[in-house]
Amino acid sequence: MSVHADDIRLALQLADAAGAAIRPYFRREMGLEIKEDRSPVTLADREAEAAMRRILEAERSGDGIHGEEYGVKDGVTGRQWVLDPIDGTRSFTVGRPIFGTLIALVDNGWPVLGIIDQPIARERWLGVAGRPTLFNGQPTRTRTCRDLDGATIATTSPHLFDDEDVPHFMALVAAVSGNSPRQGPVYGGDCYNYGLLASGHIDIVCESGLKLYDFAALVPVVEGAGGRMCDWNGDPLTADSAGHVLAIGDPARTDEVLEALRNVPHGHDHGHDH
Repeated sequence: MSVHADDIRLALQLADAAGAAIRPYFRREMGLEIKEDRSPVTLADREAEAAMRRILEAERSGDGIHGEEYGVKDGVTGRQWVLDPIDGTRSFTVGRPIFGTLIALVDNGWPVLGIIDQPIARERWLGVAGRPTLFNGQPTRTRTCRDLDGATIATTSPHLFDDEDVPHFMALVAAVSGNSPRQGPVYGGDCYNYGLLASGHIDIVCESGLKLYDFAALVPVVEGAGGRMCDWNGDPLTADSAGHVLAIGDPARTDEVLEALRNVPHGHDHGHDH
């Protein structure tokens, strides 16, 4: 599952191409449509993914591709490039520069390379298995979190949790906030939150309902910065994961986070297995 210098070069080339496709549409007419699952998509999403796929078809025709907009192309190498051209399309459509392009290389189901690229602020996190995560070319690290009480927790939106997941998320919020609204979660951010966690600005990100293209790139970024990524059971994230995602900046807090997620008042837990 080794990552070669040429893989990194190619991933950076993909990020450059996606950013060049996205920037002309930001805060301008973007051809917004609503997909069947009610999620938004724009010309920028489609052009950015098409640009990345053209490069991959030319350079790595044997590798698989799994993209949000244009689906799955099977490969023959056991490697798959997983693409989300705009993670955070809602933020993009309202002019908030906290969306990102996600690019991952998944080797036999395991994410081994990931990029979070914010093309407006020109901020880029690069994670590679076994190497320190780089932010704009410089090593970056998660921060120490000595106590769950007072930790900073982020999620994109409370409305994105299924009904049975809400009590678990709120139990975790209570554990970090002491039930104080002033210590409540940071909302909004999509993949950007995971970059901020990797750079030591956020302690925990908790989400559910994520697809492979939403989380594959995040794993090498967070873990290469010293953090931990897992599902709500504490298991590692792979292509087979169900989409319940935790990022924990200080791995020493992992057991406490998992315990807090399970600590749901009697009568609120529907027996949902994560």
